[in-house]
Amino acid sequence: MMSEADRSKAADILMAAEKERKQAVQLSKTWPGITMEDAYAISTEVANRRMAAGAKLIGHKVGLTSKAMQRSSQIDEPDYGYLFDSMMVADGASVAHANYCLPRVEVELAFIMGKPLCGPGVGLPDVLRATEYVVPAIEIVDARIQDPRKIFDTVSDNGAAAGIVIGGRPVRPLDVDLRWVGGIMSRNAEIEETGVAAGVLGHPALGVAWLANKLGQYGVALDVGHIVLAGSFTRVVFARKGDTLHADFGELGGIAVQFV
Repeated sequence: MMSEADRSKAADILMAAEKERKQAVQLSKTWPGITMEDAYAISTEVANRRMAAGAKLIGHKVGLTSKAMQRSSQIDEPDYGYLFDSMMVADGASVAHANYCLPRVEVELAFIMGKPLCGPGVGLPDVLRATEYVVPAIEIVDARIQDPRKIFDTVSDNGAAAGIVIGGRPVRPLDVDLRWVGGIMSRNAEIEETGVAAGVLGHPALGVAWLANKLGQYGVALDVGHIVLAGSFTRVVFARKGDTLHADFGELGGIAVQFV
């Protein structure tokens, strides 16, 4: 367990890494006794500092939703991070590659909340009732901490959340079988990764349910209008300078972002 002073130092390190676009030494090396409680406390400290500086919280992200990723990270549940208005990137926009340390992209579905949702006891039907619509998304992830990272490093680093692209065709959660929404990620018109949303805990809405129950332990609800990135159903694709990344969601349309 880390002291409050050390948690504050860790938050300093992460904020400096993001500002300078330079990866920091793993927190798990600097503080070998770091715990998951420490990691979430650090990510929350960074989030609070960002909001104090004027950033607006617009939702959360869920990560590590596949059993394979959980086994590789030696955990038995997903993780989560915070989303801010400054992370929003317009569909088709060009973003500066230099704004990131080592950007990568993932295919996800974004749930837009129409009603507040708070655990405990939130299940699949509750999420479907509370969701106003679901829309295709690309998450830009950017590790501010060097490899090889432990789960404590990733959680402390806000789940590596760095950007959100939303577009395509919004759908109500019962209008399509969300389990079988497919995603194809292409880089410069060459297919790199494919997957279906059922890869997120069997149903992407279950990622939202997990988050609502997890945050509910702290009395925090998913608010009306908030975005929840339910978890990637493809492996990450690295984004190099000059690359155009395009995600095709079939009948839900496609979205893209270019790194310049």
